[in-house]
Amino acid sequence: MIEAIIFDLGDVFLNLNHQASVDAFKKLGLNAWTDDLKAAAILFETGKIDELQFMETIQKHLPNANLVEIREAWNAIIGDFPLERLEFLEKLQNKYDIFLLSNTNPTHIDKFEHRVGLTFAREFYAHFNKIYFSYEIKERKPDAAVFNLILKQNNLSPKKTLFVDDTLEHIEAAKALGINTWQILVGQDDVTNLFDKKIV
Repeated sequence: MIEAIIFDLGDVFLNLNHQASVDAFKKLGLNAWTDDLKAAAILFETGKIDELQFMETIQKHLPNANLVEIREAWNAIIGDFPLERLEFLEKLQNKYDIFLLSNTNPTHIDKFEHRVGLTFAREFYAHFNKIYFSYEIKERKPDAAVFNLILKQNNLSPKKTLFVDDTLEHIEAAKALGINTWQILVGQDDVTNLFDKKIV
């Protein structure tokens, strides 16, 4: 029997538009996300470098772009948040312990909060027992450490915990620890259909 649910944020509750960010960077002259940029993004997601350091790393590849343009391209990925997903959370609140676990960075969280409005964001956050953002906890999926941290801090049993994410690599990492999983297939599934899946 499931007692706790750990949810991802992007493409589970918040829609992401990866192509919009790719297109925005292409307009600035960046055609490929290089290995050093990938490494910098991981450092940014785990709180090891700050926003300015990250933006300046990107700027080395885009000498003609200013930091505001780079920030806007980086944030172009942030999409909408359907209201029914917030209403869905309200149905879960008294039945399960629920947690939010996201590989993210302060720039995207700031954009998300401004996009949906602080009142909406606070209402969303209030539904969770605890929120785990990678840049705050200095750990990220799919590392086992991030799952073990949540399990240990909240005295959760893996076999009584469900993890919901859209990325297969993250799902497999949770499964390896004995956690129940549901991989959301973007464009096919919606988190609001959780009860239809007969997982909980």
